[in-house]
Amino acid sequence: MTDAPLFRLDGRAALVTGASRGLGRSFAGALAKAGAKVALCARDEALLKEVAAKITDAGGTAHPIVMDVTDQASVIAGIAAAEAKLGPLRAVVNNSGIAKTARLLDVDQAVEWDPVIDVNLTGAWLVAQAAAKAMAAHSQGGSIINISSILGQRTNPGVIAYNAAKAGLDMVTREMAAELAKLGIRVNALSPGYIETDMNRDYWSTPPGKALMARVPMRRLGQEEDLDGPIVFLASDASAYITGQVLGLDGGHSVGFI
Repeated sequence: MTDAPLFRLDGRAALVTGASRGLGRSFAGALAKAGAKVALCARDEALLKEVAAKITDAGGTAHPIVMDVTDQASVIAGIAAAEAKLGPLRAVVNNSGIAKTARLLDVDQAVEWDPVIDVNLTGAWLVAQAAAKAMAAHSQGGSIINISSILGQRTNPGVIAYNAAKAGLDMVTREMAAELAKLGIRVNALSPGYIETDMNRDYWSTPPGKALMARVPMRRLGQEEDLDGPIVFLASDASAYITGQVLGLDGGHSVGFI
């Protein structure tokens, strides 16, 4: 039995990592518009406060929490703080991520490998595990949404650590879903293709960027708002019988012709 209309999150507590900028900021706004009370988590407190103010000014509820996803103690403390402020967590968006570029033979473990795996895979695992423990403790179920990438399924020169981390996250999603289903906790992943953000906007006007965009069957980049509906769908009771899935949002890129 549901306690909210489909596609609504009224009164439910949600947590978003990497919420200070980019997709995390967009996810937090979408959840707040759907009625959620949102814990905004990242390392930059000043930016988190800016995001929280914008959500509050728009009529939503948001609370900034400083969290380092690569530090287990920080993760556990952050989730405890979120529940103390907003109530039992019912949705978690595991969004924190970084990418570093280097061709295979030039990858330095300490520079391009370890940090990417630590944030994108180990960090995501730490947040998902801690969130699942919190959800299991309050016995109200919940939804964990891992933010993966098309690059967890397709190769791309120069980002081997990112590819490996996202492929690993897809399997973590499936394994957690299988183990947690009996507790009423659903675990799914969103797998975006190329999404235009403030950080990459200039690249798409370059010849390599234009060539890459031309490979997308829909012939356009994804926009941040293209992910609003899917994130609310997976966080809400509209997806109550969906778990263990990796939902692609790539304009058809993953099925396009090479």
